[in-house]
Amino acid sequence: MPGIDYRFRDPGLLERALTHRSCGPGHYERLEFLGDSLLSLVISEQLYHRRPHAPEGDLSRLRSRLVRDVTLASIARELNLGEHLRLGVGELKSGGFLRESILADVFESVIGAIFLDGGFEEARRVVCEVFEPRLASLPEADTLKDPKTRLQELLQAHGHELPEYEVIDESGADHAKCFRVECRVGGLTAPVTAEAASRRKAEQGAAKIMHERLIEYFQPGNGNGQTTATDAGEGKR
Repeated sequence: MPGIDYRFRDPGLLERALTHRSCGPGHYERLEFLGDSLLSLVISEQLYHRRPHAPEGDLSRLRSRLVRDVTLASIARELNLGEHLRLGVGELKSGGFLRESILADVFESVIGAIFLDGGFEEARRVVCEVFEPRLASLPEADTLKDPKTRLQELLQAHGHELPEYEVIDESGADHAKCFRVECRVGGLTAPVTAEAASRRKAEQGAAKIMHERLIEYFQPGNGNGQTTATDAGEGKR
């Protein structure tokens, strides 16, 4: 098929893999289920061998990076799968062939169709070939940790209690909320705050600021590392 080094023996499988449910029966969702599982297995195997010393948590983070919707949709665009999608009139008019979730799903369904048509080894070969550039350029797993996890691990590594987060202000209409969250780490340093459109993002923003501050705080030769929050420091977003 275009963009993928595989020729289907049963063209009907490929047609089904490229058919959205908006077209009616015979759509790709069952194939997507197969492809999702197969992708997870093959990528897990590749990471296991390529990162022989990585702990389970790091391998999970790396796998999530590779099989998330944004990555799969990017691959689908590179393979021009959107141009071959069969969509119902409504999805076609709304630009479904450009939608990230649909592109990710159709890539998974194509992998599932290859598995049924040619067997596991052929599906595995295709996955490895398609993902090779991304597997070869993966960053260190530690850089993929979210700010709250990195802050928590930093504090634990130095024997301190976990950070605390509190929403100190909430404003805006329901469709345009703004949350202001404060992050505290006991008496190590003054609290910091961050704002975002959701509580989770505000917490992540505050954790990022605090993590950056504590990296400096824990530097050798920094005395007791005590710092005080300035208006500029607390105002970072």
